[in-house]
Amino acid sequence: MTGGAVHVVILNWRSAEMTLKSAEAALAALQGLLGTVSLIDNDSGDGSYETMQAHAESHGWLEGGRLKVLQSGWNGGFGAGNNAAIAARLAEPVDYVLVLNSDAFAARDMIRKMRDYMDANPHVGLLGCSVTGEDGHHHNTHFRFPTIAGELEDTARTGPITKLLSGSVITMPKPERAQAVDWVVGASLMIRFDVLKAIGGFDESYFLYYEETDLCLRAARAGWPTHYLPDARIVHIGSVSTGMKEWSLPPDYWFASREHYYRTNHGRLYALGAAAAHIAGLGIRRLRSLFGRPDPEFPRGQARAVLRHALTPARPRKIFRPETHREQA
Repeated sequence: MTGGAVHVVILNWRSAEMTLKSAEAALAALQGLLGTVSLIDNDSGDGSYETMQAHAESHGWLEGGRLKVLQSGWNGGFGAGNNAAIAARLAEPVDYVLVLNSDAFAARDMIRKMRDYMDANPHVGLLGCSVTGEDGHHHNTHFRFPTIAGELEDTARTGPITKLLSGSVITMPKPERAQAVDWVVGASLMIRFDVLKAIGGFDESYFLYYEETDLCLRAARAGWPTHYLPDARIVHIGSVSTGMKEWSLPPDYWFASREHYYRTNHGRLYALGAAAAHIAGLGIRRLRSLFGRPDPEFPRGQARAVLRHALTPARPRKIFRPETHREQA
């Protein structure tokens, strides 16, 4: 077997059955390649760890170190859980870490295509792939970095503003070929291990959301771009652990992550500008619904939540350093 070694990390939180299905697909996609799959339970407290361990043992997945079942010991969120798996000691050196959601199922050739692309493009730091739902519909996972202008466009949802700020629309047009993007979602994200050594892993101050955006931005600033590879594919159910599809308003940790992203990457004044733009966009959307077509999905309470977090004290970064962690282990 030739080519870079891949460490596939699948984080579980109270979804053991789904995680095992994702692991089975990942193991099939890893055939013929150097690498390991790590299933890490984020302190689910529902027997998930024991269920995954027993299933892996009964199916022979643990033989030869091809798969490991780990326990984080505490639920510090998405970034902290993945960092704990990245820190695990493996028998062989790792060239790439592939973060997969527990409800993401890799196509047979997905890992090989992503690994080969990274091998052939050593300047690329992170790589995303094509994501579809169970119904085959394309999911937008290719984005521009959030900005003040992007906040206004995203919340206003008004044609003239979108046209005026077209270069700041956060969702990029669907790439038809491999190309650079600003960031991709963490449902399927391959990270060059050299990037982790250079800039650190996920910032554990984020509980959930914006952590992959932050990682891609820090990598870009260090000279490691993120690319998107449409030829590599996963099927992603989405919202299995978070229940996002049922939200009428994002949970508090979404607003906390958003504020932390802007403050740590752009400063307090820029964060205040982003909050103002977000609230202004919501105001425009509300006025449009009052004097035009009704908007039953208007997120009541969102402006207050953004303002409340804009006025809270800043949180320090907690960036994981894999090599330091391993030396201390």
